[in-house]
Amino acid sequence: MDNSPIKVLLVDDDEDDYILTRDWFNEFQVASCELEWIGNYQAASNAIASHQHDIYLVDYRLGARSGLELLREAVANGCSSPIILLTGKGDREIDIEAMKAGAADYLEKSQLTAPLLERSVRYAIERKRAEQKIREQAALLDVATDAIFVHNFENIILFWNKAAERLYGWQAEDAIGKKISELWDEKNKPQLLEAHKTLIQNGSWEAELYQRTKSGKDIIVESRWTLVRDFDKKGQSILIVNTDITQKKELEAQFLRAQRLESIGTLASGIAHDLNNVLAPILMTAQLLESQLQDARSQRLLSILIANTKRGANLVKQVLSFTRGIEGDRSLLQLKHLLKEIQQVVQETFPKSIEVSTHLSPNLLVVRGDATQLHQVLMNLCVNARDAMLEGGILTIAAENFVIDENYARMNLDATIGPYIVITVADTGVGIPPQILERIFEPFFTTKELGKGTGLGLSTVLGILKSHNGFINVSSQVGKGSEFKVFLPAQEVTDALEDPEQELPFGEGELILVVDDEDSIRDITKTSLENYNYRAVTANDGIEAIALYAEYRDKIAIVLTDMLMPSMDGLTTIRTLKKINPAVKIIAISGLASSDKVNEASHIGVKAFLPKPFTAKQLLQTISVVKSSK
Repeated sequence: MDNSPIKVLLVDDDEDDYILTRDWFNEFQVASCELEWIGNYQAASNAIASHQHDIYLVDYRLGARSGLELLREAVANGCSSPIILLTGKGDREIDIEAMKAGAADYLEKSQLTAPLLERSVRYAIERKRAEQKIREQAALLDVATDAIFVHNFENIILFWNKAAERLYGWQAEDAIGKKISELWDEKNKPQLLEAHKTLIQNGSWEAELYQRTKSGKDIIVESRWTLVRDFDKKGQSILIVNTDITQKKELEAQFLRAQRLESIGTLASGIAHDLNNVLAPILMTAQLLESQLQDARSQRLLSILIANTKRGANLVKQVLSFTRGIEGDRSLLQLKHLLKEIQQVVQETFPKSIEVSTHLSPNLLVVRGDATQLHQVLMNLCVNARDAMLEGGILTIAAENFVIDENYARMNLDATIGPYIVITVADTGVGIPPQILERIFEPFFTTKELGKGTGLGLSTVLGILKSHNGFINVSSQVGKGSEFKVFLPAQEVTDALEDPEQELPFGEGELILVVDDEDSIRDITKTSLENYNYRAVTANDGIEAIALYAEYRDKIAIVLTDMLMPSMDGLTTIRTLKKINPAVKIIAISGLASSDKVNEASHIGVKAFLPKPFTAKQLLQTISVVKSSK
């Protein structure tokens, strides 16, 4: 509302009461109000229908008809301004009926005083302003990146914004009118019961919730609940604002997993040392007795003792490989020979129901490593893939050269700048549940039956890769399969590796707008652009990007925008920029973009799509292509 006076209409057939009320208003100057008076039902009905007043004071007794009837009629005809009913002393049933009918308040005339009237009017004014603010902000709900919806105490959804459609997958027409439980099940129902109690007591509640989208994807949201009254004129309701923090929680889990693995490694290293001290004398004593005791029974028992002691020592060796890696014999290796050997072993020994597909890029670089250990790494991953496809499937083995630059290294904590070979082992098996995926590299963790796995396979893989200064990434989806990517540093070999900087296209001083909510990504992208003769301005969200574009519209050549941002997401930002300038050239970037989002971005005029993490070479080549496009 603006600063103009609040227009109050008094409906009362007693002129003396009007004069008294007018004097009270003048005496206290109630919120700069302008008071008007109407003395009969019909005139009041017409005045309310014209929607010219901000607040109505309605006497219950209006001759042949009552103020309660006028209240009901006004609400039925869409009156949204507060109505305060003035009743006689002790008319409790009328007071209750008035509140049920939609009155903002009721006042007993016999007890009415100027301060009481002032308080009631001020309350109505504040409520009016709050409702106006809600109406003003309603238009922003559908461009918000947070999922916003309202449901009543029967869990029936009353409102569902566009961001809720994007997050959960249900369109508004499908969601409104349904119960929450028909759309998804909360994993922690006791938490919801406690949430409702807190909401009733405090008017608000917030916490993290684990939910599931229409497509079956598990998500984590930061949920904020607020108690609202008379939403859509349906009594008390709950306004919910949910922020998708799935990616944030995954990064936190990655950090905690790394800490846990480090702690486990330290513990395992100490245990392995003590176990070696125990096993060494047992093995030496057994071997000594083997040479002295020649009877068949002793020889048989000693051979069992020696074999199992060696087995224990081998397990200790694997634990040590996890904690500090195994040095082994390092030499320059052409991985294509190793990969072809793996392919041959797999094709000859794996079930025929598993199809093997191999993709090796030409001119693979060399690595410095231990052939036996790397063979162990790849065979372990292939065997795990086989075990995940008991009914058959496709095992894919691929290898390609990949250069990690400062951009990529800043986005991946385990990576360092330089050339790598990336080996991918992917399957179409059962997939790995998220709760298990976090622990697969821990020593002794296994999902296999007792006696069929030590739980040291992947921990050994991790240890070997660490000792080779490499790292491994894994992604999996239950029911669709898993993909392991092994990164091994490649060696700088003369004539085998060209200087990548010589291939990078330079700019001509063009101004690039970089939009990303991650400070580190904005900074490194800006630095990379400036190193190759571009200029750059940065924005941390879509709202700031639109303001900057409006300011530098004639100078900005290309907009580079993230797809997932707070305040205003990438798609909304792109649409808004297109409205400002339909010819704007846009490159969309994201680390978690679905094919649907890529397609939608393409349909609204995005020139190119760049998946995170990206190298400076990929960035500059993409910009070069977009610059030359029409």
